[in-house]
Amino acid sequence: MSDARLRFAPLALLGLPVAVQLAGYWPGLITWDSIRQYAQALSGDYDDWHPPVMEWIWSKLILIQPGTAPMLILQIALYWGGFVAIAAWCLKERRILAFAGVLATALLPIPLALLGAILKDSLMAGALVAATALLVWRERLGVWASAIGIALLVFAAMLRFNAWPACLPLMLALLPGAAKRTRPRLTLSMLVGLSVLVAAMPVANRLLGAKRSGVELSLIIFDLGGITRFSGENQFPDTGVANPVAVNRRCYSPIKWDSYSFWARTPCPITFYDIDDAFQDAHQSPVRWWLGSIAAHPLAYLHHRLLHYNINTRLFVQHDVAIDRPVPKEAPPNDWGFRLPGTIAQRWVDDAALTSAATPLGWPAAWMALALGVLLATWRSAKAGPAFPLAASALLYGLSYFPTSVAAELRYYLWTMIGAGLALAFAADALVRTRATLRRRTMLMGPWLLISALCAAARLAG
Repeated sequence: MSDARLRFAPLALLGLPVAVQLAGYWPGLITWDSIRQYAQALSGDYDDWHPPVMEWIWSKLILIQPGTAPMLILQIALYWGGFVAIAAWCLKERRILAFAGVLATALLPIPLALLGAILKDSLMAGALVAATALLVWRERLGVWASAIGIALLVFAAMLRFNAWPACLPLMLALLPGAAKRTRPRLTLSMLVGLSVLVAAMPVANRLLGAKRSGVELSLIIFDLGGITRFSGENQFPDTGVANPVAVNRRCYSPIKWDSYSFWARTPCPITFYDIDDAFQDAHQSPVRWWLGSIAAHPLAYLHHRLLHYNINTRLFVQHDVAIDRPVPKEAPPNDWGFRLPGTIAQRWVDDAALTSAATPLGWPAAWMALALGVLLATWRSAKAGPAFPLAASALLYGLSYFPTSVAAELRYYLWTMIGAGLALAFAADALVRTRATLRRRTMLMGPWLLISALCAAARLAG
């Protein structure tokens, strides 16, 4: 195949799925989260419940075209632009197996459906895919590729407070070799990178004048509810509720924190606002109270967290459908009448996403096991390319939800799916090209096979 044909092959192969996605989800599926974000983008009055930087960008895009379409275009441009660039690099380097794996990852049904919805998770995943494209091209494009890639990673870190575990391995990979040549330099680079990524969201929020919403209380309340449930001792501040242990027993669910929220259909008497007021009236730090509760009842905390994480990662569960719909399908009622027309293309993608959600393709635990396998198989391998940092990024991000998750939504693991898929593509290609030992090949897929088998066994037992 000529170089000219190689350049245009990724565009030709990926053009059809891009068209299907746009036809199915145009002008963008608004969700409960993005309804709130769009209202703030219109008003310019931001709070920090959802990433203000996304609302600020949306406020600028609205000047070009009101509605959801500009944000959908931004998400899709980052995602598909990144995948086209990665696929083009694979063809240029004659890495056909990696090329096939990249295409397969780009066409995963669950990411296709989620990228059609306006979500911070989708925008973050798009930024990380684009940063990965710059990582593979950096030797040809030079310092500018690294600089833009790092900027995209900092942007991704502004979209989720727990995004830094996903961003740090890729940031280190984008740094010049001199910054990682010795162990002290690598340690310093890690510390500086970590500091920048952790500070990205609070600094952006401060610069945009975002008001405090108390969003951190969702995690604190969920954990206090879990510790109360499994310790049998009340961990909530005084909200005036009689017998809070018994009340919490009816309210608590290991699936998500929503019963305590202000949008719950059947609200718990122990409410978000009452707890917020109780902390403020007592001039008590919620974070200090939370950490003290964990220290006092570590086993109850671990019981709650392990139970939730098991559900969240779809590990040993019996009915995936009972957790939550894996992808959104319809727009909630909203003041602007935003809705999807419900085309055949959307039904295709949605049906494929629902089907794959009942397989290892929809089990975050399996994707994390896949990332672990890539790490084991490519450890200290100089020819694995971006496989190792991608796998580390996908696995660390998935693990970050053990202490931070408050709901069992599959969108939380969007980047874990994509990052692990890309890591597998590069790792498998490297192992074949280098004629790796049977031991390394077994390590590559062994964890995935084991976890997938255990997940399937749990479902069959149910």
